[in-house]
Amino acid sequence: MHRNRAILREIMGKNNLQKKISRLVLEKKDFKFKYLTHYHTNKHGKIYHYVYDFAWMEFSNDEILIVRK
Repeated sequence: MHRNRAILREIMGKNNLQKKISRLVLEKKDFKFKYLTHYHTNKHGKIYHYVYDFAWMEFSNDEILIVRK
């Protein structure tokens, strides 16, 4: 989980609160999608997967929204 958080922090930089990227970017960095701290389902049925203070949501077109909480 610490490695996943480090990868998300690297991609987000210091000032970004959210960023949309391709799933391939995370896969190339060896991000483990099954390692997470918790998840949340929003009112639209979309699932936010959390690793500590970062969350990501997957879209059907292989894009991922990363959010800093």
